Amino acid sequence: MPVNFYDTNILLYLASEDTPKADAAERALALGGTISVQVLNEFVHVARRKMNFSWQEIDEFLGAVTAVLTVIPLTIEIHDKGREIARRYGFSIYDAMIIAAALACDCDTPFSEDMSNGMRIDGLTVINPLV
Repeated sequence: MPVNFYDTNILLYLASEDTPKADAAERALALGGTISVQVLNEFVHVARRKMNFSWQEIDEFLGAVTAVLTVIPLTIEIHDKGREIARRYGFSIYDAMIIAAALACDCDTPFSEDMSNGMRIDGLTVINPLV
């Protein structure tokens, strides 16, 4: 069964008031899959700083997300692989860590709006489900 990995921006659109993108994010997440602790941390940062979510709203949202998605921890191996990917592909360290985490959980498809739709990275094909 394919394993999907979700970048932070998919969760952010799910929580946004942009109805078409929120609906697309919901359809993508309905497929199930995995996120990393980094995704949770980035979501909290943006939800507090830019979306003005209360701590209770964040807790409720992330509770719902973590009930349906598997969460993998950040490890030194993911960190090392992420640095290698950033160096090789010129990605930001955060995007590289997303790809490294996706590789660590044997992901088939990382869903992201930040990377080019259809981009191939170490056997993965990035999909932008919001287009």
